[in-house]
Amino acid sequence: MSTQIAVRLPDHLVAFLDRLVVDGSARSRAHAVTKALMKYERQISAERDAEIYRTTGPDQDMQALAEWGARQPMPELD
Repeated sequence: MSTQIAVRLPDHLVAFLDRLVVDGSARSRAHAVTKALMKYERQISAERDAEIYRTTGPDQDMQALAEWGARQPMPELD
């Protein structure tokens, strides 16, 4: 599901969105804005996780999992 909203953006950001669409980096203005907001959402989540890690210290189970994962071979990508 999606909801249509109206936002007011500075002219230079609208021009940037239009360039993204013209050069094929985004399918539409909405696609570019959605991608940017999703990236920002991930950034905020990562910052929250980093703060939890900073205040609680390392988790031994997660550390062991990360070390195990680092030793796993990477699959070949076509």
